[in-house]
Amino acid sequence: MKAVLFVVVILVILALLAIMSRNRLVRANISVDEAFAQIEVQLKRRSDLIPNLVETVKGYASHESGTLEAIVAARAKSTSATTVADVAAADGQLTQALRGLLAVTENYPDLKASTNFLALQEELSSTENKVSFARQFYNDSVRTLNSAIKTFPSSLFVNSAGVSVRPFYEVDDPQDRKAPQVKF
Repeated sequence: MKAVLFVVVILVILALLAIMSRNRLVRANISVDEAFAQIEVQLKRRSDLIPNLVETVKGYASHESGTLEAIVAARAKSTSATTVADVAAADGQLTQALRGLLAVTENYPDLKASTNFLALQEELSSTENKVSFARQFYNDSVRTLNSAIKTFPSSLFVNSAGVSVRPFYEVDDPQDRKAPQVKF
């Protein structure tokens, strides 16, 4: 009788372990989806600011059409990207284009003094911070999921949970990889 009871207890413990491991994987997968959605929300917010920023700059620096066209093209790519890799690549291109625009504005003191431009620049800066936090949250969620997928005992339940290793959000930004130049 004791042996049967012992076997039943062991089976119940194993069943609970299996359920908890599978649910952990499912929750981690949902967290990654949620984190990616937050990146997309913040990128959409940034994308919505760009037409106003371009129009404001256009009023002061209309002959900077190459820079403005680069931003419009990068924005178009960013709105049509769907996979993590495509979104990250489009995000990097748009960031580079915006840096170019903000560098151009240095040549226009009237533009830099415009309250509309200053408000847009502040909103863009705030949004860039939110994008950065959303990327970090996504990568933290991916790390948690990928770790759960590769560790025992949850690795036994990957197929039944319908999850797979997810890619990290990496923006290939050459500006980030260069060492800053310091001149005195």
